[in-house]
Amino acid sequence: MSVLSLADVYRARRRIEGRVYRTPLIESPSLSAIAGMPVFLKLETVQPTGSFKLRGASNALAQLAEQGCRKVVTASTGNHGRAVAHAARALGIEATVCMSALVPENKVEAVRALGAHVRIAGKSQDDAEHEALRLVREESFAYVPPFDDLNVIAGQATIGLEIVEALPDVAHIVVPLSGGGLFAGVAFAAKSTDSAIRMSGVTMARGAAMHASLAAGRPVLVDEVETLADSLGGGIGLENRYTYQLTRDFIDHTVLLDEASIARGIVHAYEQERLVVEGAAAVGIAALLDGRLRDSRVQRGPLVLIVTGSNIDINLHRRIVSAMPAQSHSYQTP
Repeated sequence: MSVLSLADVYRARRRIEGRVYRTPLIESPSLSAIAGMPVFLKLETVQPTGSFKLRGASNALAQLAEQGCRKVVTASTGNHGRAVAHAARALGIEATVCMSALVPENKVEAVRALGAHVRIAGKSQDDAEHEALRLVREESFAYVPPFDDLNVIAGQATIGLEIVEALPDVAHIVVPLSGGGLFAGVAFAAKSTDSAIRMSGVTMARGAAMHASLAAGRPVLVDEVETLADSLGGGIGLENRYTYQLTRDFIDHTVLLDEASIARGIVHAYEQERLVVEGAAAVGIAALLDGRLRDSRVQRGPLVLIVTGSNIDINLHRRIVSAMPAQSHSYQTP
């Protein structure tokens, strides 16, 4: 029996209505031509905080507010912290966000700008989480996990509902893979509707904790390193309760990408789709450009790529686009 139910997801959708957007699902002519099938982009980039994370954070904090909670803490690589800060401010809750020294400064400042307290702790997401849990133990904060929490997962799962409602014949959904909150939620909602929908998780080759854990058959530790897909960094927790199991049960295919591929995805999003996206949001596009999503089993219907966030440092984005050789800027049908 699953730890999550569709009723949980529908309740989450009702709870976050008016707090998050029902995001666009648009067809990409350029990617459809490359793939030889309809390819759609689910644009979580338009959320008020620039990423999908607002869904799970809003669901979790709304329930905490109902319980009278006035003080929360979380650990984040950036986008979850921004979402918690936004949701907490709307509810009148004090928020503290623990982040590692690897988090880009633009993401740190975005959290501060929303009124949250920021604590920089260590050089990894695990270090930041340890500090957050210390505050829970010693200073009576309520903890809002970035992914391994049923309320957070149910909030992210609302993306899956929106996809299958807007595109009932969807055959394949491609999700950036990190701690598994997004993947688990979307895959649960999609496969609960149609078990034949193929679910692919895409991540960076460097420090991919969920991929390493799936390969090992249990949650494992990985070294966290710098990557263009910084939002996908961090461990899944050796005591992982939910996302490892759900991801293991629902994932059909995993793709690992090198840094050059992620950069090409960022460039394609900008030049062909007119989208400014962060590295983690570009991995689905990158996997398609690399020919890593071809499978005869998914030719029966459209492919959806979830574009998760737009919170990239604009100077880094400019350097990536400028550095890409001119001949790499055009993509032709194979």
